Amino acid sequence: MLMRRPLLLFLAGICLVLGSSAVAYRLAFQSAQGDLQAIGRHRLDLYAASLEREIAKYAFLPGTLNLAGNVVALVSGPSTGGRRSGEVNVYLQHLNARAGTLSIYVMDSAGLVRAASNWDKPDSFVGENLAFRPYFAEALANNEGRFFGIGTTRGEPGYYLASAIYQGTREVGVAAVKVSLEQLEKSWATVEAPVMVSDEYGVVLLSTVPEWKFATLRQLDAQAQAKFERTQQFNHRALHKLGMQELHRYDAETVLVNMAPDHHTDATSYSRNGHFLSQSRKLPGTDWTFTVLSRLDTVERLAANEATIVGFAMASLLMVALIINERRRRVNERLAAREALQRAHDELERKVEERTADLTGTNLRLQAEVTERVRVERTLREAQDELVQTGKLAVIGQLSTGIAHELNQPLAALRTLSANAVRFLDRGDIETVQGNLVRIADLVDRMGTITGQLRNFARKSKGKLHAVALTTAIQNTCSLLANQLQQAGIEVRLRPELVAAQVWCDGNRLEQVLVNLLGNAADALQGQAVRRVDIWWECGTERVSLHLRDTGPGLSSEALQRMFEPFFTTKSVDRGLGLGLVISAGIVRDFGGTLQGFNHPQGGAEFVLELPLYKNHG
Repeated sequence: MLMRRPLLLFLAGICLVLGSSAVAYRLAFQSAQGDLQAIGRHRLDLYAASLEREIAKYAFLPGTLNLAGNVVALVSGPSTGGRRSGEVNVYLQHLNARAGTLSIYVMDSAGLVRAASNWDKPDSFVGENLAFRPYFAEALANNEGRFFGIGTTRGEPGYYLASAIYQGTREVGVAAVKVSLEQLEKSWATVEAPVMVSDEYGVVLLSTVPEWKFATLRQLDAQAQAKFERTQQFNHRALHKLGMQELHRYDAETVLVNMAPDHHTDATSYSRNGHFLSQSRKLPGTDWTFTVLSRLDTVERLAANEATIVGFAMASLLMVALIINERRRRVNERLAAREALQRAHDELERKVEERTADLTGTNLRLQAEVTERVRVERTLREAQDELVQTGKLAVIGQLSTGIAHELNQPLAALRTLSANAVRFLDRGDIETVQGNLVRIADLVDRMGTITGQLRNFARKSKGKLHAVALTTAIQNTCSLLANQLQQAGIEVRLRPELVAAQVWCDGNRLEQVLVNLLGNAADALQGQAVRRVDIWWECGTERVSLHLRDTGPGLSSEALQRMFEPFFTTKSVDRGLGLGLVISAGIVRDFGGTLQGFNHPQGGAEFVLELPLYKNHG
């Protein structure tokens, strides 16, 4: 039952961390997806407005040709060419250059091109009959015509604007202007979200992805294919189906789609395959549909990062709570052990007094008393051994408050950086988001270092001796006590001229001794004007003398005499049991060394550890 309780608590902690991460992921994904939809709707507004503006710039141009008398006279008269035809050709050529259109031409009522801006080019429209084009019939029927298609002469796609030419009230011809929308497509391409415009048959007419142009969003029926053949809208170009698969429909305009990889895609372009949020809208007054595709991988990464941060924060909080609970339990165990040890000691004294009073008794009685004393002394030794282990864990309990403080600051920074990353990501400031993520990784490494130091100190030593660098042991000790030393305003100074030295000992147990000595020095320096601990060593041929001197008031005469006696302490009950120096001296003695303490002539207490030099054991 005792073994099952920690396992159940561990599983409950894992479930809590995973559950909080899952909730954070879902909420972050929904929020980011909503923002993505709002951005997509805004882009649709901008793209539609830009297309309408681009077409509106030239919409009036075909109608103005109805005001040119020589144009009306040309298309209403016989198609015999002559001087008038040349004048109109030059007029249209100059007008086309000033307007920046692809071409301007006029046709008679039969669809025959009578004059064109490209009259002097090999691919001139002059003499062609374009009555098959839908914009021609639409202009004669409704005064105006609109059409998007690929030119039959030059194979150049463009948007056609047509207007009827009147002589009085009689329709005598049609004026047409061909406009390029390529520059508009390039302006859309500056935004990473792909955009495309499709007609009523699902044929992509405009797109920021060149490979998607003139692809179809759905399978063309026979009627549509016959119309394209008759009007030569795409100049007999093969129309392949775009690999877009609908996965989930949110509403009439918003769909989750998957774009299959296209082997025609340029390797240098950014990825155009994967999951996209497709948002569509009809262009007012036309059969065209605008579609914006917003990538979902950014939303998924953002939600995953948020879930990771929340999960890590929850795990850290659980760890801090565990440390605090463990510290409370160890303090209670220490007090209980001290009470049990005192009772055993009192019982031993009582039994010794009783046995001493009966020394004149029989040998049997004396033997029984000796046996009982041995049993009681064995009990006392076992209690003392347990107290030594409890003392080491008590040091960890005293450090837990500082460790919790060290973890709180990175946790707060993690929350702030993650919130800032979300806002900067909304603004498109990827560089700042990357910087925040790098700082989050650094904070995670810092917290890992803190908990790693505590774990290394807490683990039970195997008791094997090996080479230990004094500099490493001292740095680990100072790092473990960094928060306590910083709050007390204590400076630990290591002499710079020291040469590297290695001693033969157990590194974990040596750090336990240094933690005890440095902790005692920190307690002695409370209330002192100068708070400093000097550390240095001297290397001999066989041993190394490690010195720790503080600038405190020094040791009292009683402390000098009894410092290595068990249970002698100058601290309060909640600060120690008086076993620290006894345990430290025993540890150093196991290394084959010694531990001494005295007052320095210039003030303060000084402790010297004599340790074996490593080279004598190599």
